[in-house]
Formats: sequence, structure tokens, C-alpha cells
Amino acid sequence: MSSISRFMETNFRHFNARETLDAAKAWNDLLGRGGKMFLTMAGAMSTCELGISLAEMIRQDKVHAISCTAANLEEDLFNLFNHNEYKMVPEYRDLSPEAEKALYDQGFNRVTDTCIPEGVLRQVQRRISKLWAAAAEAGEPKFPYEYMYALLDQPDIAQFFQIPEEHSWVLAAKEKGLTIYSPGFEDSTLGNIFCAEVMQGHVKSHNAIRTGTEQMEVLAKWYTEQGKAGTPIGFFQIGGGIAADFPICVVPMLIQDLELEDTPFWAYFAQIGDSTTSYGSYSGAVPNEKITWGKLDIDTPRFMINSDASIVAPLIFAYVLGW
Repeated sequence: MSSISRFMETNFRHFNARETLDAAKAWNDLLGRGGKMFLTMAGAMSTCELGISLAEMIRQDKVHAISCTAANLEEDLFNLFNHNEYKMVPEYRDLSPEAEKALYDQGFNRVTDTCIPEGVLRQVQRRISKLWAAAAEAGEPKFPYEYMYALLDQPDIAQFFQIPEEHSWVLAAKEKGLTIYSPGFEDSTLGNIFCAEVMQGHVKSHNAIRTGTEQMEVLAKWYTEQGKAGTPIGFFQIGGGIAADFPICVVPMLIQDLELEDTPFWAYFAQIGDSTTSYGSYSGAVPNEKITWGKLDIDTPRFMINSDASIVAPLIFAYVLGW
């Protein structure tokens, strides 16, 4: 057993620590019986550089599909292309409104202690815009991640990288051929830029981007294929929101709306979050609530870890990887 795994086995015995270890063990159990893991990400996980460990999970076939906010999708590439221009603000809790305005005037957007330069991806924005424009002109729309993959496939693109390639989870996903679902693309920097490009006439129409319901159809077909093959699919959720609620609903959709009653429930569920259960939010809903919605079964392994995903997720990944 490796040092991190041994530490967790020795010390993580109670409360959220025990839940963290149990979730990691159950992940390995799922993979051990031929299962696959579907991972979802909300929050600013790419900005906190979760890709350092997540990319290795993808490369070692521990993660098989991803749903994330479009911000997480793009921010992995922002970090890949612009890491050296980021600014750290360790004293972020003490910033005055005037200090925040000073950061804005310097061209920074703050995410907790990390300031993303406003000019992120400007050096390749023209390339993405050309991809959007060509797709709109040809009437061949694509999903957001497909444009990211096409960008990363350009032969001279590596000259812009500012971090090791192995730290980019999107690059690892592209190399593995994973599908990345990003519902709500318009709620992102690139979504805003795309809209502006259409309004300025640089991109012919909004039809360059395939819709969210098309993403659901692709997911439904993939999930059905796995079920027919007898492959159990787990669901590992970081945060909540649309990144998680969108994909987990594929099961009740298949059972209730398409009336495919032999559809298997999700075979594993774990969530890292800090939302309060009493506010009626999806993010704070305990796993048992998902049984009433037809997402999980009564015997589905379920874990709710109330903690900081930037700390807990890398630990779980390390355990699953045997580090």
C-alpha cells in the first residue's frame, strides 16, 4: 500500500474522514466488478488545478465520462495556456472593495485566492472563433468539448502551453476519447465570447453549438449501451448544480419518459459538498432523496462527504490510483 493510502487507512476512521475512505474503497470495488465511473464537477475545480490528479485518473481508466460546468471545461484550458499570468491573493478574505476594484482595473477576475487574467485564451480565441465560424457556415454544429479537442489537435498549439501537459484533465480526456458534457455553455467566458461573435457577425448563427437536449440524447444512448453490456455505472459528484443534476436525470428519463423499465439505476453514488440540506437545493440533497426521484436504488452504495472538494477529491483520487 502506498503512503497516501496507508495514511488514509490508518487515520480516516470517523465522520467525514471515514466517509471519504469508504467512498474511495467503493470506487475501487465498482471498477473491480467491471464498472465505469461518471464524474461531475461544479465549482472552480479546474482553477484549483484538480487536473493534476484528475488527469491521471482519466489516463488510468478510473474515470470514463465527465459532466462539468462550461466554466470548468474552459478554465482547464485557461490554466493550460495562461498559468504564468495568474495572480495569487492569499489574503483574499481581507480585501476591501477598493482592493477588489484595483484587481479589476489590472485586468483580473478573482476566484477566491486565484485571479484569472481577463485576457485568458486571447492568443487562441481567434482560432476557436474560426472553428465556430466554419461550423456555422457548413451547418455542422458541435458540442463545446469538440471545439476544445479540435483546438488541442492543431499541430502548433503546444507552443502556448504554460503547464506540463499531464496536468490538463481536458487534454487527458481528449487523448482517451472521453465525452465531456457541459450543460449551460452560455454560462461561461467562452459562451459569452461566442454570443458576442454571433452578434458581431463573425459567426453566422448560434447553430454552431449543439443543444443541451442533444447532449442528453448522447448521454442516454451511452448509458443504455452500458446497461445492455451489463456494465454498472457509478456517479461521483463534486458540488452540485446543473453539472450534476443534468446527467443524473438520464436514468429517470429512460425509465419514466422512454419507458425503458429495465434500465439499471446508477450503481454507486458519492458527493463532496457543503450545501445545507434544508434549503431545498439539489446540491444539498442527501443521497436518499434521489431514490424518490428514480435515480438511485435502495441498495446503491451512497456517500455524502461534507467537506472541501479541493482537499477531499485529490485524496480520493490518490487512494483509487494506489498512491
